[in-house]
Amino acid sequence: MEQAVTQALTEPSSHPGHTATRSRSFFLACSIVLVALNLRTAFPSLGAVLSDIRISLGLTAAATSALTTLPVLCLGVFAPLAPYLARKAGAERTIFVLMAALSAGIWLRGNGNIYGLLAGSAVVGSAIAIINVLVPGLIKRDFSTSTGLIAGLYSMALLSGAAMAAGLTLPLQRLLGGGWATALALWSLPAAVAGACWSLQVPKGRAVPRLAALKVKGVWRCTLAWQLTLFMALQSMYSFTVFGWLAPFLQGRGLAPLEASVIVCSSILLQTIACLAAPLIATRLPNQSWFNVVVVLLTTIGFLGCLSAPVQQIWFWAGMQGIGQGALTAIAITMIVLRSDNAQVAAELSSMVQGVGYGIGATGPLVVGLLYDPYMGFEQVECFLAAVGGALLYFGYTSGRRRSVSYNLADQ
Repeated sequence: MEQAVTQALTEPSSHPGHTATRSRSFFLACSIVLVALNLRTAFPSLGAVLSDIRISLGLTAAATSALTTLPVLCLGVFAPLAPYLARKAGAERTIFVLMAALSAGIWLRGNGNIYGLLAGSAVVGSAIAIINVLVPGLIKRDFSTSTGLIAGLYSMALLSGAAMAAGLTLPLQRLLGGGWATALALWSLPAAVAGACWSLQVPKGRAVPRLAALKVKGVWRCTLAWQLTLFMALQSMYSFTVFGWLAPFLQGRGLAPLEASVIVCSSILLQTIACLAAPLIATRLPNQSWFNVVVVLLTTIGFLGCLSAPVQQIWFWAGMQGIGQGALTAIAITMIVLRSDNAQVAAELSSMVQGVGYGIGATGPLVVGLLYDPYMGFEQVECFLAAVGGALLYFGYTSGRRRSVSYNLADQ
């Protein structure tokens, strides 16, 4: 592993105008990890205090579902803007501005009322949406021979941030003696720090490299691109349902809020291990079809176990779900890079896969919230998640076959 990391951090950059230096590659990798650590904290931190928010603001079930769905919906709505912004301002500069917006949006959610929650969630979702799209292109551009490792580190950082938010939000709230607003707002600080560190990656001057100004066409007509998109959409239904609803579901089964948060945190920590290992394994296989099938089964069976298995076995099923979900999230991101011939295709494909994928995926937490009735149990939720798992098996298998997305490269 040490040798692989060294290779990844010292390989030459293919980005015009940059000198391929060991220090630049190292700091770029570290900066990507720092940014990724803050791209999921907003979701489980909200889930951890969702019951308090619902009681404090008197929200209905539909309003609560809408609150958890809004930032995920923004992931789909704003992701298509990423390639345009990257061509006009450059990926590094765009990410820097959006990290500042992300920190401001998280702080706004701690305003303490429904308007701040909604406005902050919209800002948070839109910022994350565009950054999500741009990072795979940077990985393809600067770490093309170590895609599995860097994609794994990126995915691991995403889920590590989610795990920290799931496990630390309630303890920090109690330590600081504040309410749910304080618990949400405090996550703006690490986002601000990550943005400050990323500022070192912003190139001096306003020039945008010529290669970045070229436009990729034809991706939206490619069957493989749509298979990848639907695979991302369905896995994101699971991922954001875990972040937003697993803790409330466990509380609904009789677990104390802190115990439920610890279980969710532990599950997400297992996701971080799996998401580092998954790309390293998958990139060494002739194709990813059967690998995708295995991780989908782990994810689906694990989640259903959390809802229906005896409470004494919750740790086992949450662990299974964590391993499967971590691998599933990582491979969905990694296949964007694996199925792209260059950084421009990766950015355009990432825009499609994550834009449409998260837009559809946003319906997952909403549907789950509408189907869930604390007095009726989880039967309807389980049927829905089982159907999503079945569709995931199909698109995971078909998109896992070794092919490349078709495209045309043309001037603006």
